[in-house]
Amino acid sequence: MSVSSRDLDPAFQGAGQKAGIEIWRIENFHPVRVPNSSHGKFFTGDSYVILKTTALKSGALRHDLHYWLGKDTSQDEAGTAAIKTVELDAVLGGRAVQYRELQGHETEKFLSYFKPCIIPQEGGVASGFKHAEAEKHQTRLFVCKGKHVVHVKEVPFARSTLNHDDIFILDTESKIFQFNGSNSCIQERAKALEVVQYVKDTYHDGKCEIASIEDGKLMADSEAGEFWGFFGGFAPLPRKANTDEPKSNGVISSTLFCVEKGEAVPVEADSMTKDLLDTNKCYILDCGVEVFVWTGRNTPLEERKAASSTVDELLRSLDRPNSHIIRVIEGFETVMFRSKFDSWPQSTNAAASQDGRGKVAALLKRQGVNVKGLVKTESPKEEPQPYIDCTGDLQVWRVNGQEKILLEASDQSKFYSGDCYIFQYSYPGEEKEEYLIGTWFGKQSVEEDRVVAASQASKMVEAMKFLPTQARIYEGNEPIQFFAIFQSFIVLKGGLSEGYKNYIAEKELSDDTYSAEGLALFRVQGSGPENMQAIQVEPVASSLNSSYCYILHSGSSVFTWLGNLTTPEDQELVERQLDIIKPEMQSKFQKEGSETEQFWELLGGKSEYLNHKIEREAESDPHLFSCTLSKVSGDLKVTEVYNFNQDDLMTEDIFIVDCHSDIYVWVGQQVESKNKMNALSLGEKFLERDFLLEKLSIQAPIYVVMEGSEPSFFTRFFSWDSKKSAMHGNSFQRKLAILKHGGTPVLDRPRRRIPVFGGRSAAPEKAQRSRSVSSFSTPDRVRVRGRSPAFNAIASTFESPNLRNLSTPPPMVRKLYPKSVSPDSDSSNSQASRSAAIAALTSKFQQPSAGQFIIPRSLRVSPELPKPRSEAISKENSGEQLKPKPDTIHEDVTEGEVEDEEGLPIHPYDRLTTSSTDPVEDIDVTKRETYLSAEEFKEKFEMTKNAFYKLPKWKQNKMKMALQLF
Repeated sequence: MSVSSRDLDPAFQGAGQKAGIEIWRIENFHPVRVPNSSHGKFFTGDSYVILKTTALKSGALRHDLHYWLGKDTSQDEAGTAAIKTVELDAVLGGRAVQYRELQGHETEKFLSYFKPCIIPQEGGVASGFKHAEAEKHQTRLFVCKGKHVVHVKEVPFARSTLNHDDIFILDTESKIFQFNGSNSCIQERAKALEVVQYVKDTYHDGKCEIASIEDGKLMADSEAGEFWGFFGGFAPLPRKANTDEPKSNGVISSTLFCVEKGEAVPVEADSMTKDLLDTNKCYILDCGVEVFVWTGRNTPLEERKAASSTVDELLRSLDRPNSHIIRVIEGFETVMFRSKFDSWPQSTNAAASQDGRGKVAALLKRQGVNVKGLVKTESPKEEPQPYIDCTGDLQVWRVNGQEKILLEASDQSKFYSGDCYIFQYSYPGEEKEEYLIGTWFGKQSVEEDRVVAASQASKMVEAMKFLPTQARIYEGNEPIQFFAIFQSFIVLKGGLSEGYKNYIAEKELSDDTYSAEGLALFRVQGSGPENMQAIQVEPVASSLNSSYCYILHSGSSVFTWLGNLTTPEDQELVERQLDIIKPEMQSKFQKEGSETEQFWELLGGKSEYLNHKIEREAESDPHLFSCTLSKVSGDLKVTEVYNFNQDDLMTEDIFIVDCHSDIYVWVGQQVESKNKMNALSLGEKFLERDFLLEKLSIQAPIYVVMEGSEPSFFTRFFSWDSKKSAMHGNSFQRKLAILKHGGTPVLDRPRRRIPVFGGRSAAPEKAQRSRSVSSFSTPDRVRVRGRSPAFNAIASTFESPNLRNLSTPPPMVRKLYPKSVSPDSDSSNSQASRSAAIAALTSKFQQPSAGQFIIPRSLRVSPELPKPRSEAISKENSGEQLKPKPDTIHEDVTEGEVEDEEGLPIHPYDRLTTSSTDPVEDIDVTKRETYLSAEEFKEKFEMTKNAFYKLPKWKQNKMKMALQLF
């Protein structure tokens, strides 16, 4: 497609360079930009060009073009709008999707830009904007249709207009009435209330009364009597709706036409395939309600303009002038268009289109046009965030036959690939305790175990009144939330369940279940100490990858292998995982390219291996779908909700948020219990159908989220107001309460404590949860990684230092305030520190409010502690709960030592480094930087201590490594 300066209208200069909506009105056959303050205001006698620019997660900009034609616009203005839309697309690089919007027949995507509705005003440019804005208020009647976006149309103000099927809004001078036909659905009534609010704010300055009238209520209701008084009194309504909607002729088979010299010529073919489309031509695909114009990338601009006239003539000849016309460009076809073909290859034109976009930008730049934003720039990759509190309580069960076996804390992070697991995680939410119950299916697990795991998890959710979020996770597709909960996660080969053992016996397969003394190779991955995994892989050289670190062990031999493309952070993780897998053994360091013969012998010799990281499915821009299941066939039907917000989630329905890497099934409170139980199955059907044709993995994580218990990792997709999801009633009743009273009344009921399944110890288990649990170490060995000072004080106080792996420094208590360090006590004051720790723990208990019901929780096996611990447990079992306070554990200062402003001893930098010839003794070697003076700290780190401790942990460690303080 050629672009010349004469094709570019000056009004379009700089268009589409940033996210938002831009509108131009056609005046004297030229586009004139509409100010932002007038967006959403349309006149029936005008034509408009609308550009919606969306910033994608990838950093690219997506463009949707619409031209809106008022019912009274002239044919010439309508034609100009269509042509100018094609020209604007050329300026944007020829990749935008274009839609024709006729007044009263707009697409849902277009209406979603101007929520809650558009109400075109009479007049236009040609008539000098003659409308009744400044005149006395006129009583008007509107009909509203739509569950997700509302089509609003002014209808004759007469009783004969009303019917039982629709919703009507009567706008009088002092009051606005909403009449709900008896056959209308609750969701449509709720959406119509948003229109009532819009009319109130727009035409009454927010100052008028509103009333809801139910079809069938007669004069007994005073407001109903007032409503019918405007129509001369009540009279029965007709049973059938009296509308001018076109009659549907059922399903229309798709017909393909080729545009030849301004004529639509039918294309004869046995089946619809992409091969029918020639890149040098334009085609028309008639699908009934939607009519697509497909444009090849090599078609001239004039031919593209001519195709607009051809499709208009075709629809007039077919007596379907109100069909939606959607224009797509080769390589950027919509999902709806591609779904009309029997086969459609995966798109590979992104790079080519970007190249073409660059050429267009270069041409425009030479002509003096500002092209900033036209060409995609590489966006920096952000580390995904878990959006979940990681300090909660975790329980894990392994499925064995028809039962589930609760795992000890020492085994919670050790999963076998041949088994299935159920986990329950409770954690502090923003307003209350939140719960996540999920299943994890190993790659080698058997179907029987998967069925049992899913059934048991669903029963747990049902028993807790559907309050927990439910997750279904497959090995290799774990989401960031899962890794954040487990923190250190290990996947082992083989399995322990009866189902797995029986399966390999029947198939006569060898049992390769992990053995601590056998040959094993682990790939270490993750982003930091609180998100690290060790995955057991085949012990062969081809399993290596230059972008990862590995642990290899066989008997008494342990090796750590560092790929050439790994970072210091990766190498830190392999040391930490080695501390878990082989806590009492030293490893032999192997750098890629300088391995020993023994290393290669264990792997069976050298071979080729990969050097690039294993790519995980990235989260894409979210899409919201309303979902319904056919009661007859059980088929899943979905409708996409564009430009969604929280108000689009109706309590009577089920919605799915699709992020490509995972999906979220949101279930409203008013959904039937049977459908709530089937929510997970609905999510699985959604993955199978792949409605966006994005090659969704059927093993992508599925979350089932219940209304009123939405976790933060779901609400991040919305501007969320938790009060709305906690309101009484159905969608209509809730919105009516907000509209009438301006408030959001919530359920006034006491907050109950949810029962916890299985044995979860009370106070001591907080300490268990707050550390990195070693699945391979002895029960006495404790590794502190928590956030609670009281619990960590206990953990570190009773730790046995003789069982540490010397490859990593001993753990210290993590404080609320980073500068304070735990005492490195000698034997003379160890008992005092234990007492202080116990006192800190017991001080956290408080009596529950009257009437609060608490489920006693049994104990799990954990390291033996002194008697005071049992006293704390007995308090918990008697009904007391934890409530952390901001305690600080201070370190005693030896006489004669210099102190900083917070009472810490300070030492010179030279004596604190790991390479110092005169190192300081009796310090916390994991917090060397805390012993620097404020001045020397700022000199070395080029920032204050406060600023340093606000950095992510991995960044702190990186800076400390560079200064030899790690």
